[in-house]
Amino acid sequence: MATVELRFSALPEHVRTARLVAAAVARRSGVEEAVLDEVRLAVGEACTRAVGLHQTSGVSAPVRVLLIEEEKQFSIEVGDEAPRSAAGALAGGGDEMDAESEDEMGLAVISGLVDDVEVSADEHGGHIRMSWPTPPTALLP
Repeated sequence: MATVELRFSALPEHVRTARLVAAAVARRSGVEEAVLDEVRLAVGEACTRAVGLHQTSGVSAPVRVLLIEEEKQFSIEVGDEAPRSAAGALAGGGDEMDAESEDEMGLAVISGLVDDVEVSADEHGGHIRMSWPTPPTALLP
């Protein structure tokens, strides 16, 4: 299992870099060419969501992206450190209804792009894991 880890300041201008790196690693791991646009869009949406959550919550920690190559799948994990209250809304100031609505819309877009997606969040932050199948590697003699 090979893993590439990317951390970036929660600024919108870094989301493009995350998309480019994700597409390059996905291509190298064997994700079908026709699926690469979905990978780019899903990573862009997940990273944009994480950046927005960090900015809304005043979190200065970087956004974390893990790109994981496994035998039959390629996975991307995007993590944020924006705390959520027990009700699921962002903890802290700002207009919580607007932030929660944008959060739900972002998750809906990701779910529409990726068949295998897991989302979790608690008072320490959130985590999105997305996976795509890859062809099995040829066994060498």
